Amino acid sequence: MGGFTLIEIMVVIVILGVLAALVVPRVLERPDEARVIAAKSDIATIMQALKLYRLDNQRYPTAEQGLQALAGKPEQPPVPANWKPGGYLERLPKDPWGRAFVYVIPGIRGDIEVFSFGADGQPGGGGNDADIGSWNL
Repeated sequence: MGGFTLIEIMVVIVILGVLAALVVPRVLERPDEARVIAAKSDIATIMQALKLYRLDNQRYPTAEQGLQALAGKPEQPPVPANWKPGGYLERLPKDPWGRAFVYVIPGIRGDIEVFSFGADGQPGGGGNDADIGSWNL
């Protein structure tokens, strides 16, 4: 009833090393996927808030008013007459890379567009650097 031999312990360590070599690369890819999913979720929330704003005020916020009109009543004309007390968003979220979402009115692919430039912060790109917008939710 002795303990483990050195060979048995080394075999276990090698097996754990092989498992780690297979699992770690897959786990490291997950944060990028999570950021893309979080950006899409935030964009969907902002789009819903914009639609509520439009229902109450018969128009979307202007480009000058921007997305800030969802968290605080705009002072620039046209001042919304039926702006909901408390706003449409508690606070304006930033994209998962810490940058502000971009709001375009009129949009190219629709009446309005909300998007993030992705990981690189530049227009276009592929993979994690691709733009994430209201047009591809």
